[in-house]
Amino acid sequence: MDADAYAAAHSAEWDRLGALARRRRLDGEASDELIAAYQVATRQLSALSSADGDSAYTDRLATVIARARLRFTGARSGAAGAVARFFVISLPAALYRVRWVTLCVALGTVLVATLAAWWLVGDPRALAAVGSTTDLKQYLNHDFIDYYSRNPAASFAGQVWTNNAWLAAQSIATGILGVYVPYILLQNAVNLGVAAGIFVHYDRADVLFSYILPHGMLELTSLFVAAAAGLRIFWAWIAPGARTRGQALAQEGRALFAIAVGTAISLFCSGLIEGFVTPSALPVWAKVAIGALALAAFLVYMLVLGRRAVLAGETGDLDDADAATRRLVAG
Repeated sequence: MDADAYAAAHSAEWDRLGALARRRRLDGEASDELIAAYQVATRQLSALSSADGDSAYTDRLATVIARARLRFTGARSGAAGAVARFFVISLPAALYRVRWVTLCVALGTVLVATLAAWWLVGDPRALAAVGSTTDLKQYLNHDFIDYYSRNPAASFAGQVWTNNAWLAAQSIATGILGVYVPYILLQNAVNLGVAAGIFVHYDRADVLFSYILPHGMLELTSLFVAAAAGLRIFWAWIAPGARTRGQALAQEGRALFAIAVGTAISLFCSGLIEGFVTPSALPVWAKVAIGALALAAFLVYMLVLGRRAVLAGETGDLDDADAATRRLVAG
């Protein structure tokens, strides 16, 4: 199936369905037309999804269908229901929609960090450019480890959370520029690679990973998600598909709000781990296990609950949460 031709052929039908869904009042004839158009559109979405996957066309049609479903299934519930819908529907769906970009960001970061570490380990001149032997040993034996225990755990956790949340917010807010997010990612990857190269050179890699892994698994994943969200809105501006640029940016912007809240929460959790678990006297395996469980919980929320919400018709647009909720409840 040619997705462009299919969308062009049925675009008028989708516009009509959207217009019916936006009407304040519907008489009997218009209500029947709305339901019939909704049923046709759901079949078209299934066919389009099979042929084109997750694209601007499927996003557009899913949004129209969700609004139409909301039109004939009832009004929104109270504030408590809206909050519950946000965390059960909108947020996991928004996270799920950036899963592949997140994976690419993660793989790119690992690649750059690995190359930077390999360069330092293999080239004494590069290592010498980082610092003198005395400075490097001071970093290995004191500065790196003391960083995690220099301040009280609670204040350190709050400081880490604030710094990381600000970094994530910058990635999301400046994503439309298309430049700052790659710069942040490259800078962080190089810094991580330099640290790894120093520890590997002095055969202390076990110390590095024992302090990085407990909190770093969830922390880095959260930052990757924030970067992916920023890159996605940049791409929506560059290639809006069947939508206008204004429509694309508005839809992605609402989803980005959900991701900003989600990453702030996950970074708060990683900050607690970094403040209370990483510098603790627990065995290394126990600290790493806690970090792995936190990451696993985040991935289940993002990939399992998120997939379920998306299949229910949620696009990550906060305006569509009620319809997806009813679809989930209906099974």
